[in-house]
Amino acid sequence: MKTSKKVSAFAVFKSKKAVYNVPKHDTAADDTASTINDSVQTAMTDRSYQASFSKKDKSSRRESHKHKKSKKKDPLQKVRASYLPDAAIDSPLNQLKTCSVQLTSLKSISSRANLSRPTMNGIDSTSLHRSQSPKHTKSPKKRNKTKHNSGDTGSADSHVVMSKKKRKSEQSMATWGYSLDDSVCSIVNAEKPPKKRRFDENVKKFSKNEQNGSPVSRRSDVPFMYDSSLEANNMFHWLIYPTQPEQFFSELWEKKPLLVRRHASKYNEEWFSTAEFDKILREENVQFGVNLDVTTYENGKRDTHNPNGRAYPPVVWDYYQNGCSLRLLNPQTFSQNVWTLLALLQEFFGSGVGANVYLTPPGSQGFAPHYDDIEAFVIQLEGKKRWRLYSPRSDSETLPRYSSGNFNQDEIGEPILEVVLEAGDLLYFPRGTIHQAETPPETHSLHITVSTCQRSTWGDLLEKLVPTALNAAFEEDMDFRQTLPRDYLDYMGVANQDTESPQRVMFLRKIEQLMRKLMTHAPVDASCDQMGKTLIHDSLPPVLTDAEKACSIHGTGERWDGKKMKVIGSVELEPDTLIKIIRKGVLRLITGDDSVHVYHTLENARVYHGEEPKFLDITPKMAPAVEHLIHEYPKYVSIESLPVETIQDKIEIAAALYESGLLITKEPLESLDEDDVLTD
Repeated sequence: MKTSKKVSAFAVFKSKKAVYNVPKHDTAADDTASTINDSVQTAMTDRSYQASFSKKDKSSRRESHKHKKSKKKDPLQKVRASYLPDAAIDSPLNQLKTCSVQLTSLKSISSRANLSRPTMNGIDSTSLHRSQSPKHTKSPKKRNKTKHNSGDTGSADSHVVMSKKKRKSEQSMATWGYSLDDSVCSIVNAEKPPKKRRFDENVKKFSKNEQNGSPVSRRSDVPFMYDSSLEANNMFHWLIYPTQPEQFFSELWEKKPLLVRRHASKYNEEWFSTAEFDKILREENVQFGVNLDVTTYENGKRDTHNPNGRAYPPVVWDYYQNGCSLRLLNPQTFSQNVWTLLALLQEFFGSGVGANVYLTPPGSQGFAPHYDDIEAFVIQLEGKKRWRLYSPRSDSETLPRYSSGNFNQDEIGEPILEVVLEAGDLLYFPRGTIHQAETPPETHSLHITVSTCQRSTWGDLLEKLVPTALNAAFEEDMDFRQTLPRDYLDYMGVANQDTESPQRVMFLRKIEQLMRKLMTHAPVDASCDQMGKTLIHDSLPPVLTDAEKACSIHGTGERWDGKKMKVIGSVELEPDTLIKIIRKGVLRLITGDDSVHVYHTLENARVYHGEEPKFLDITPKMAPAVEHLIHEYPKYVSIESLPVETIQDKIEIAAALYESGLLITKEPLESLDEDDVLTD
């Protein structure tokens, strides 16, 4: 059922979830979508509380409304514009009227003397946030209470009715929330969205002129290339908007789910569509079981219906028409937009990022209840889908290392969240969260699940660190090579674990001492480099812009001219050439005994581990130059400033990195005179 538009906001607090929802934009409800007054009254019940807020005077309300009405710019335009196609910048954002955020705990509310609140690991598990609507209309004079019955939660035990509060004129966006620990309302101002970095049209002209074979002179107006880490931050900010990243990682990450309802059906539409799915089936070599799964979940049984061979469109759509769900396993292989999304997010998380696309016909479910070993971000693209989330069944299944098998309904208990996602919405939940989803009878569903942080834990680091530390301790410390006591089996072992003896106490003390000494032999940095090497292999190659290609080996340099019948376009690096690495996370410096490897992502496949790890061998004396480039990013540095001995060494290491595609110059390199061009 739809939420009543007579009430702008309400809160629902039940034993296993806390909900805040803002209804869709409406002239009868705009004014109530506002920040709360300073006066807060709370009333305790067994599982809920009720808060009411004093009204503001009408003159302040009119003044606040007049100010906000004059703001016509969409606050999200600058957030998304830096990585969306120019043609798609405006239309989705104009659809964004109001946003609401729903935060749900993974454990039930605990009754307390002063206030009932959900907790997990000692952390408040309920937070309420609201984004300011870009447009506002005149507020209604009356506000009526109603129960929340929109289909995604149960009936409300209590309600919150809010009155309007004047904002500061310079505030462009706002979120607000409750601190359930002290029953105090706090106002959080969102940061201004980052500006879009637009590339100069001269760079595009450069690429066209290059194709025509005409030499292009060095230009001083080619723009500064963007900082990939900043772009990655902007991308994640867009993903969870209006939630702030700092708040997300302090209150939600690995702790509890997050639901963002935007009431903007086109917010996510650029990333993927059913039409693109059909195009991929027709134009690409999609294989059943490799790229595509056909699944059903009926009467408590999950089945996979993959035939052998290529997934031809008529066969795939026949399965779909008969109620089967379709899962595209590696959409980044076929979709440029999905590739762009994942390539940026992997730099933000410092971990491999993958994705699956799920297309589900009306009134069906493709997968049994289960939990995964990844942090999941569900981006709803088309249609609707009803999700049910369940708490981990035990501590051992919280943040698990491996995914589960399929569960029966009687194994998972009652859901902590039941919600219908609509196009434009986002749902995040930590690994270990049991989940299942089905489409309503009236519509299909298309969503993409972005996954990250698989086997990227402290335990995974220690798995690399401890064996290496132990090998070093054997070689360097005689204490680790001493023989065990002759009679240690008389007082150690499971049969003796409840006994107390001086020999057992001394043995355990010795073990404790050796464990402390083991840490002194632990090569922490080298082990982190090994984790970094794994990340490089897991990562997608970067998506390069036209401007980057024009300033790197990917789009300039020698080429064959069919008209002149010779090679043209030779370029050279000079000592004063300004360079930087092409992406912050594109390479990793791994040192060995006699050599140094520069592992990089440039030649990785768009399929997970589709290629073996790629690296460039350099001599140890060249390593400081690579370190310098890493530390100076995103600044450009001159080749002559690289910290190696001779100018020949500086040019040599720069040329090696440039010719491997790892460097970008601040300006396109000048083509040499025609007399200097190499010919056959």
